Amino acid sequence: MFEGFDPVLLARLQFAFTVSFHIIFPAFTIGLASYLAVLEAMWLITGRQVFMATFRFWVAIFALVFGMGVVSGLTMSYEFGTNWSVFADKAGPVVGPLMGYEVLSAFFLEAGFLGIMLFGLNRVGRGLHMAATAMVAVGTLFSAFWILSVNSWMQTPAGYAVNDQGQFVPADWWAVIFNPSFPYRLVHMVLAAYLTTAFVVGAVGAFHVLRDRQNASARLMFSMALWMGALVAPIQIAAGDLHGLNTLEHQPAKIAALEGHFDSPPAGEASPLILFGIPDMAAGAMRYALEIPHLGSLILTHTWDGQIKGLDQFPREDWPNVDIVFWSFRIMVALGFAMFGVGLWSLYRRWRGSIYQDRWLQRAMVAMGPAGFVAVLAGWITTEVGRQPYTVYGLLRTAESHAPIAAEAVGWSLTAYVVVYFLLFGAGTFYILRLMGRPPTGLEGPERGQPQRAAGITPAPAIDSDATTRGGSRTGHRAQPAE
Repeated sequence: MFEGFDPVLLARLQFAFTVSFHIIFPAFTIGLASYLAVLEAMWLITGRQVFMATFRFWVAIFALVFGMGVVSGLTMSYEFGTNWSVFADKAGPVVGPLMGYEVLSAFFLEAGFLGIMLFGLNRVGRGLHMAATAMVAVGTLFSAFWILSVNSWMQTPAGYAVNDQGQFVPADWWAVIFNPSFPYRLVHMVLAAYLTTAFVVGAVGAFHVLRDRQNASARLMFSMALWMGALVAPIQIAAGDLHGLNTLEHQPAKIAALEGHFDSPPAGEASPLILFGIPDMAAGAMRYALEIPHLGSLILTHTWDGQIKGLDQFPREDWPNVDIVFWSFRIMVALGFAMFGVGLWSLYRRWRGSIYQDRWLQRAMVAMGPAGFVAVLAGWITTEVGRQPYTVYGLLRTAESHAPIAAEAVGWSLTAYVVVYFLLFGAGTFYILRLMGRPPTGLEGPERGQPQRAAGITPAPAIDSDATTRGGSRTGHRAQPAE
């Protein structure tokens, strides 16, 4: 069935499929863990039960998303050994320890405190439970730190040497970890995770506010999410600009591809911003381009007449796939500005005191619920496809990183992954959406001074406190005195 297929292309499709499924879960858990920590902290500070009700609503969803993220990421480790064994051998001395640090310092931290966060609210002190929730949030950030350090090193390798076997070995661990693109990539990804979570939380809150405007927990979700969108979206745009300047310095061919510049401008002329067009890689030209003069130079060099290299300045075999990165970059940027627009809209409505009365704002927030996930995927595609044709940029080509494995083996495993992932994670996603669709109810926190319900037995003081006060039973009949 897969005879005649390129095994490298199939392996790339397989890894792209699995990482695309996987990345949406960490992007959600990074932001959601921090949101849960904020909710619990606000509950402890203010004593308002609406914060605990919202915490309880989201903590169950967090557990499911966390589990699905772990399972979806396991397969990528196997793919390194089966499909990309040459890459694993050559880059393993650098990449392997960094991924090991992620497990030791991040995953163990998350998994170790997750049980306390999920089941310990009524079993440990409030301070310890808050500490456990905070540790889970810190663990997700540590995970992002190490994974992005690995990816950034593959984009902008530094601090390495090459041994006699042709392997990349660490010469300076500080330079390896804090490579030139790492700080920009880390900030950009963490902010993307926070925005993704904010718009999911805001969409769920808006959905329930549309159904019941007086639902306190839904109003809280909606309001907090809009604050996050209004504050973080402009910061993300600024961080993206700095990340673009760093990419222009270290990966100029990627910038030329995502901007759609096949030809360098004549000497002394500025580069336009190409809003839209149809890339033609065969001809090396942008068809039907809609351009804004000078704006490309202004954005990328912060000068009116700055020069930007086109793809014609690079060997043809080093070009990324312009068709993909040109459009994925525009999807990411468009969604980022859409989030910024919703944030500005919410600030106006908040100033007018009508944030809960604006049904169109609430409908827009529901529609924008998946926007963060789409933007993260589009950004990831821009980053990874833009790095091609290299796995380690400028040093190790993708075609040289592949294992000597037949196309049939890769093709059938890819088919199995597609079927299993859609069945397994489709069911999990459907259940998460069902949980999100249930209205957040019950503003009670943990009982104070009362035994907790266990094994289906209801403690007597909790049966009907009003009935006890009235001297009556649950049915309203007067209790009879003892004989």
